[in-house]
Amino acid sequence: MPKHIAVYPGTFDPTTRGHLDIIKRSLVLFDTLIIAVAESTAKRPLFNVEERVAMIRNEVKKYRNVRVESFDGLLINYVREKKASVIVRGLRVISDFEYEFQMALTNRELAPDIETVFMMTAENYAHISSRFIKEIARLGGDLKAFVTPAVARKLKQKFRT
Repeated sequence: MPKHIAVYPGTFDPTTRGHLDIIKRSLVLFDTLIIAVAESTAKRPLFNVEERVAMIRNEVKKYRNVRVESFDGLLINYVREKKASVIVRGLRVISDFEYEFQMALTNRELAPDIETVFMMTAENYAHISSRFIKEIARLGGDLKAFVTPAVARKLKQKFRT
């Protein structure tokens, strides 16, 4: 029986409860999940790639079939290098779909053998956005509904400096 390897790419700046929901649910569908933390991004992340990898590794250490790595370059090339056949993308709200749909079609053009699977996050996480979380942290707000305590500590440390 073939092993099904999926890649869940993103900036994970920071890791949210919504990300963790997608990860947990992906583990039911795939034998191995590789969380691919994007090194270079137009989003200008708050945390550097090493910090983001460390944060998410801490959050998923209980899962034996999850790997966390950073990557740079074209996602399709990375997915092929990892011998994966699926890209997992999380959707929160309808506005996410248009961008993700365009990206999936582009990836399909580049690599018709690699599928993109969209997963809707649980409704109680649909409003969570990394941008809003960083703003709440910067202003000293309560983060427990959005991130784990470990991630909240990292955010507070980042904004203290």
